[in-house]
This record gives sequence, structure tokens and C-alpha cells, in this order.
Amino acid sequence: MSAQPLLVDDEVPHATGLSTSNFNRLAKLIHGYSGIKMPPTKRTMLEGRLRRRMRALGKASLNDYCRHVFDDGGLDAELVHLIDSVTTNKTEFFREPAHFIFLTQRGLPELTERGRRKLKVWSAACSTGAEPYTLAMVLEEHRRATRGGDYSILCTDLSTQVLSLALAGVFPTSMIEPVDFELRRRYLLRGKGPRSDQVRIIPSLRAKLSFARLNLMDEAYPVDRDMDMVFCRNILIYFDKPTQAAVLRRLCEHLRPGGYLFLGHSESIVGLDLPVTQIANTVFQRR
Repeated sequence: MSAQPLLVDDEVPHATGLSTSNFNRLAKLIHGYSGIKMPPTKRTMLEGRLRRRMRALGKASLNDYCRHVFDDGGLDAELVHLIDSVTTNKTEFFREPAHFIFLTQRGLPELTERGRRKLKVWSAACSTGAEPYTLAMVLEEHRRATRGGDYSILCTDLSTQVLSLALAGVFPTSMIEPVDFELRRRYLLRGKGPRSDQVRIIPSLRAKLSFARLNLMDEAYPVDRDMDMVFCRNILIYFDKPTQAAVLRRLCEHLRPGGYLFLGHSESIVGLDLPVTQIANTVFQRR
């Protein structure tokens, strides 16, 4: 009886799991396109995320899916769906509340004192919309208190799926616990009947937001360069250091002097040469 050759991992006939070479190809593609790191420890996560796309395309396994993407010319049509599948979108209203306290107590009054009557804000990784709608509530409260001024909020994200959810402005009631009762009364509509477990942002507040797909890995952003605030929170942690530096430099180009850059509380610019000065915890001002 002849001996059977040993199979290396890449040659094992996985039922639905990824071969090593296909995981590496996907990881390289995802990192190159979106900046998101995909180390081997995320292999199981990636497999789970892509199984829906595998089934949607009628493929028998994830390796068949990869052949479709990489070898059979399916990449162009599939790329957006692939990236939508792997992006992580954790969000909640008034997440990291110290930022909104800073805006209310210091940031917005200072901008008003400087004569900024129409504030321009960019939520650069808006996810399903909790962050920009929180911003809209804070800005609207400031507008009401000062009896004047206006604002607009640009909301961008890499994922088309989360952008469509953000545009609708509908959220489960379980998400609104951090929202003050008075803000709920003013800015949220409670669903009825089968939608009684949902709320929707009022139309006048939704009208202050505009939405667009944007990849932070692009070399240039089609965004105005006179933003008063840029929020880019809890996305840099998925990037390596060179990518973080490049993204932050590009974001700073879109801030007017005196404008504010907000990062996530676990993110840092230590060691990066950026035209900003730290003025509060993870709050930076453009020089």
C-alpha cells in the first residue's frame, strides 16, 4: 500500500472554511482597500461574516466564493458587498459623553463668540447614525438657546448598508436610554402598533444631515475644507500606525483654523506630526 502524502493547511479540502491562501488574499484586499487590519486571529470572524455573501451568490464554500472574487472576474461587482460584510459598526447615542459635554460647555460657546453663525460638522465614520443624530440634538439645543445660527452635518461611512439605516433615522427603543427625557420628547417620534419598539428622528432634525459613502483610505476626500468639527471616533483602532497618520493628516486638511477634531477615547495621536493642539481628552484644535 502506497503512503498517502501529507496535506498542508492550504490544501486541506475545507467544507466551508477558508484556505490559508484565500484568507491571506482577502486580508490583503481588505487592508489595502479599507485600512482594516485582518490578522489570523480574525479568520473565524471573517468566515462567519462572508457566509451570507457566499450563500447569496450560490457558492458551495467560502473557497468557491474566493474563486469567484479573485479568479473569475467577480471582484468589481462584489467589492462593496464584501467590505460591507466585514466592517464593524458599533454605535450608540451619546457614546463617550464627555465630548458632548465639552461641546455644550466650551466648544459651541467659543465658536459662537468667534462669529461662526453656520456651523459645518463632519461625522467621518457615522455608522448607523447615532453619532450624527446625537450631534444634531446638541447643536439644535445650542441653536435654540442662542436664538440664532444654523448648522449642517455631513455623515460618511464606508458601508452602504449602515448609510441606508442612518438615512432612515429609525432606531430600536433599546438604543435611546442614554438620551435625556426632554431630548426624547423634542426629537424622537415613537412608533405605533408593530413598530412600537422603534423610534424615529423628527423630520426637521433629519433634514440637517446629508449622507455619502466615503473611504478614509482614499488619497483625497471630496469634502469642504472649512469644517468646524470633525468626528472620527473609534475607527482608527482598526488601522495600523502609518494608516492612522495618513488618515488624520487628511482629516486635518478639512478643518478650519480653530476647528475641533474628536477621536475615540482609546485613540491617540502621540508621536504623530499633526497641525493640532490637544485641548481636552481626545479633543484637538486645528492650529
